Amino acid sequence: MTTASRIGRGLVLGGLLALLLGGLVPAASADVRLPSIFTDNLVLQREQAVPVWGWAEPGEAITVTFADQNVKTTAGDDGRWRVDLEAMPASDQSRVLTVNGNNTLTISNVLVGEVWVCSGQSNMEWTVRISGKPEEERRAANYPLIRHIKVPRRPADVPQENFGAAWTVCSPDTVSNYTAVGYYFARRLHLDLNVPIGLINTSWGGTRIEPWITVGGFRSIGHAAFAPDIVRRIETADPSTQLGKQAYGRLIAEMRRWTEDAQTAVAAGRYPPPYPARPNLGSSNQDPARLYRGMVHPLVPYAIRGAIWYQGESNGTEDATYYEKKHALVQGWREAWGQGDFPFYWVQLANFTKDTKEPAGDDGYARTRDAQRRALDLPNSGMAVIIDIGEADDIHPKNKQDVGHRLAQWALARDYGRAIVPSGPLYRSHEIDGDSIRIHFDHVGEGLMVGKKSGYEPTVEVPQGQLARFAIAGAERRWVWADAKIDGDTVVVSSPQVDRPLAVRYAHSANPEGANLYNRAGLPASPFRTDRW
Repeated sequence: MTTASRIGRGLVLGGLLALLLGGLVPAASADVRLPSIFTDNLVLQREQAVPVWGWAEPGEAITVTFADQNVKTTAGDDGRWRVDLEAMPASDQSRVLTVNGNNTLTISNVLVGEVWVCSGQSNMEWTVRISGKPEEERRAANYPLIRHIKVPRRPADVPQENFGAAWTVCSPDTVSNYTAVGYYFARRLHLDLNVPIGLINTSWGGTRIEPWITVGGFRSIGHAAFAPDIVRRIETADPSTQLGKQAYGRLIAEMRRWTEDAQTAVAAGRYPPPYPARPNLGSSNQDPARLYRGMVHPLVPYAIRGAIWYQGESNGTEDATYYEKKHALVQGWREAWGQGDFPFYWVQLANFTKDTKEPAGDDGYARTRDAQRRALDLPNSGMAVIIDIGEADDIHPKNKQDVGHRLAQWALARDYGRAIVPSGPLYRSHEIDGDSIRIHFDHVGEGLMVGKKSGYEPTVEVPQGQLARFAIAGAERRWVWADAKIDGDTVVVSSPQVDRPLAVRYAHSANPEGANLYNRAGLPASPFRTDRW
């Protein structure tokens, strides 16, 4: 091979490698740069250190100035830099964040308050414009201290460092395109706390939970039957792992052969053969880790208070596997952010489809709802129950106001010190007493009641009402509808058809019409089952 041929081959191979590995590290530039999460109108998290980061020429001196703080650093050999601003109190004063290097960047109208990530599938992505009362809500949306940024849809094999988007100020002109659940969550927090609220909306309709999970999250549930296969698949496409090094080593060898074959083909006037296939996670937005890498990784380590999550429809009918995946999701995000066990609150799936009216239930979303409930064993987690506001014929219930309100109930109770019950009753334990079973609950608050929820109106108590949707079974596992009565802070369940009961189910079906156990705060009890049959 001539010297010119070797040089040409090296240039071709080097160029292809650059294309294959592109996106791992942004190209260094003389100008200091910031990721898109830092734009005009942003909200910084109060009362904790605030990372600010970006890229510049290696060795370039950087100064970040904000709110009487001047923090200096130097860009590393890879062109990356980061500073941490000291914790600040909330402020609705419009201020400027300045980054000085070889050039100067100015971010205007910056507030300090509470920042929450909003993620999941379509019921989180669903906007104010296509949810309930859109015109009424649009006209009333004069909340300039609420800000919103929408991360573009982008699956990726390679962890992305940036995205193209900008923060907007909440107004009648902008709110229509906000996540409805996130907006109503933010509005309640803002009105109660009187501080700015920032929403980072990274959601995509129709997506499963797997693409949102980090490889670290999958590793954390390695005992789950499906996790090792997914971890191996992810690591094979990652050049920082041993499996990935082997896979990329094979790719490089194939590319060398391809270069020779391509040169021969072109010299003979023929088209070269197809490029060798690069190791990858898949080709769609449903493949493991691809949405985390494209739509969440670029946000890290932006300081946040916590996350709200509305997803599960695309994993409907899963039980134990969804429980494990929820653990992987939460643990993976927390590990990636490095902020400890930040609050993570999710929405249990709404009632949907035709009511089968079978006491055993176990159809449709019933198992996934129970997995969501059981995942509350994660520390600092919470769940908004919405089986009373769904729509049998619409997977996207219009009432997003109550969803946001109930998520905010958790945050206000757990994170902001409000003396309120965070949730409706959640099953805690049970005891068998002869021919009945007594159910104990968390979050009873001021007591249990039979309630009725109509549309957007507050829940009302039904005097002398009878509890519905409780089923009971004995050793033969034959489920029958049960008599259920409130007794103090417990519910006693029985049936003349079951002499020796062993288990109880409540609202354990896709659309448990008539489920009516509430606490006196007007919040519904979660569906539950005491069995694992």
